[in-house]
Amino acid sequence: MVKVLFVCLGNICRSPVAEGVFNDLIQKHNLADKISCDSAGTKGWHAGQLPDHRAIKNALDNGIALTHKGREIQAADLDAFNHIVVMDESNFKDVYEMYYRLKHSTPSTEKLFLLRDYDPKVTGVKEVPDPYYGSELDFEEVFHIIQRSCKALMNSLIEKYKLVEETI
Repeated sequence: MVKVLFVCLGNICRSPVAEGVFNDLIQKHNLADKISCDSAGTKGWHAGQLPDHRAIKNALDNGIALTHKGREIQAADLDAFNHIVVMDESNFKDVYEMYYRLKHSTPSTEKLFLLRDYDPKVTGVKEVPDPYYGSELDFEEVFHIIQRSCKALMNSLIEKYKLVEETI
């Protein structure tokens, strides 16, 4: 089983959207027995809470239901997940430092990376912007960034692990 963890700051906007989008892709490819995903935040401020209401609404408008309850990344996650996919450089730094502190080594680029490393339209900064203090349009933009990045990530994992014959 290939396990993917999406990580942002508070686990109420970007990472639960990525989890929802990726779960939708898993279902569309009938890969539930081969790939699983979850999401977490580098901070536990919103542990136990549903995603931000704007993220829920925007995801629903795009056919994705978000039911994840926020949680903070745990030490056990570093071993439990094959891939830890972060939304921005700050999240990357936090997870990298946690990994180094607990493992006394650095994570590989296959283990820890930015989601937008897979965005076919990225130019310049490879961060998924945090829409928390933004507008409905910001949530929509973030959804589309995440959706296209997750599609490319899924295709990469399908190829890497030889999960199906065709990509999306």
